[in-house]
Amino acid sequence: MWFSRFGNLIKTAKALVEKSQAGYAAAELENIVNVEVKHTLLKLARERKISRCKIGRSHIYMSADKGRQIQQRLNREELQAQAEIGMGIEVEVLPDEVRAAIILFFSMLDEKQRRLYAGLEAAKLGYGGDRRIAGFLGFDVHTVAKGRRELFEDSVDRGRVRKEGGGRKRVEKKRQR
Repeated sequence: MWFSRFGNLIKTAKALVEKSQAGYAAAELENIVNVEVKHTLLKLARERKISRCKIGRSHIYMSADKGRQIQQRLNREELQAQAEIGMGIEVEVLPDEVRAAIILFFSMLDEKQRRLYAGLEAAKLGYGGDRRIAGFLGFDVHTVAKGRRELFEDSVDRGRVRKEGGGRKRVEKKRQR
């Protein structure tokens, strides 16, 4: 059982959102209070006791005070920009020299290494990473996803490029003697 100095969940959620530096997504606030807060936050937003705005792919709950809200929004956008830079290559903002170096490096890898590298970079980018890396490297999205799965499931066969029996089938059968 969890207790709050603010009283009930509605007052606690409102107080935490008001005091936050960069607002909160529902999942972030749930981690703090250890209770589902999605419906509580929606109720507070409908009553205009806090504000709700979409930043990136998620809804962020912020102060109802406009001045505080602007500051929270700026802080949130800065945090998200830092997180994107820290997670891996940001495809849209790479200088031409870096793009060329990545493509050159990529061209020197064999088939399996390319797939695994693409999967690694896609995992760094998170949601939508498969699509973005596939477009950048000229791969199929499913191939990038397969590389990511192989990395995290540790199903990489270190001795081979392809699975046993992989590749093109023979045109002629061998004749037994």
